[in-house]
Amino acid sequence: MSRPVIPTENGPVVGSSADGVERYLGIPYAAPPVGARRFALPAPPQQWEEPREATAFGPTSAQSPYPGATGELLASVLIPGDDVLTVNVWRPERAEGAAVMLWFHGGAFERGTAALSTYDGTPFARDGVVFVSANYRLGAEGFSVLPDAARNLGLADAAEALRWTHRNIARFGGDPSRITIFGESAGGAVVAALLSRPDLRSLIAGAIIESGPLDAETPRRAARPIRAIARALGIDATAEHLRTIPPDRLVATRDGMAARSTPLRGAAGFTASVDPVTLPRAPREALLTAEVPVLIGTNTDEYRLWYPPAALARLTRRTYAVLALAKRVPRGSWAAYRRALPGASAGEIIGQVLTDLILRVPAVEIARGRTAPTFVYEFAWPSPVRDLRAAHALEIGFVFDALHDTAGQRMTGPDAPRELAQRMHADWIRFAETGDPGWSAFREGGLVRRYDTETRDVALPRAEALRALSR
Repeated sequence: MSRPVIPTENGPVVGSSADGVERYLGIPYAAPPVGARRFALPAPPQQWEEPREATAFGPTSAQSPYPGATGELLASVLIPGDDVLTVNVWRPERAEGAAVMLWFHGGAFERGTAALSTYDGTPFARDGVVFVSANYRLGAEGFSVLPDAARNLGLADAAEALRWTHRNIARFGGDPSRITIFGESAGGAVVAALLSRPDLRSLIAGAIIESGPLDAETPRRAARPIRAIARALGIDATAEHLRTIPPDRLVATRDGMAARSTPLRGAAGFTASVDPVTLPRAPREALLTAEVPVLIGTNTDEYRLWYPPAALARLTRRTYAVLALAKRVPRGSWAAYRRALPGASAGEIIGQVLTDLILRVPAVEIARGRTAPTFVYEFAWPSPVRDLRAAHALEIGFVFDALHDTAGQRMTGPDAPRELAQRMHADWIRFAETGDPGWSAFREGGLVRRYDTETRDVALPRAEALRALSR
């Protein structure tokens, strides 16, 4: 195995090479956010002169593994250390002027890392793309709203990772004018937020948003998680006081509150908030005027990741009535979903309504309202594992052409269709290279690519139900 060297702007890095692909792991794009740099905007990393080993992933932002049934499906990787703001690069040997794809992981803004085995960039580099993945601050460290600190620090980190990629990727054989950013779940929300910022749009050639929330909370609502943590610790919710508490203790306090919540009455989650500097407008509004191609979509049964069959069975028509009142669901929605989902239980309808309110309705609304090319997909292949069907995050192993990955097989099982993974992976690369994934833009024909054992372009699924929910 050879040890290639790349001279980045901060100093040379030594990677590894095998089977025509080079990889460089754990490269700092910002200084460790520790001490006085906690709850502060990212600062430049220190320079180094001697070649720096780039053969291991950098530390993860403070977090805990997924709990309970979700933890049985979603893998966690915890790497100790302070240098959490790092990127990883995979490139084809002798790459020159290649398209670039920059990945942001999901995890509800409080879990996740680029070090997960499913996110290995080798398949992208194998197929001619320079692939980059980035860590960013999570949970209290990354998404607290405090009176004496900048907001959306996790988004500020992601923006700095994008800038680093733009400044350095030519050294790795990538074209800085051809950077496609993509991510799933909270990572999709990060992508939408970056594309919402006018100061970053010139750095982005295209964006892929997989099951990403597109709304941003008001600062007051987004402050609820950290205020609850501060109350539990008996301190003021300020950066000054929070810096006295180790990050792991903030995570443990948050976990204690989440353990006492229920699926329908959960502890308030961390989220992005509207902010003049880091997120001037909610993505749901700002993406309408972003003049770059966007690929956006959802999975048919997103909710089934969080609601095991036993939990769904406990939800009733009465539960829906309470939900409809709390979420201001328009009248007539229940009947529309009954028609769209014949034979579905009350729990399945509730799960689908929640999915559509949070993810699908905003995605379709944006696809209809944008003038720039916008391509819509729905991932529908049903996993045989735990009756997940096409649950949230299931598509990731297909996008990464990583069905062999044992961590991903927790959700896909061992016999998922390789042909579907090859097709989806190729469509994502085609979009990054050309701005067109291979089917018509939504406004041109209203068609959606539906990925399943048989992949085809269809009219918007459950359109009547979505219209009822949008009134």
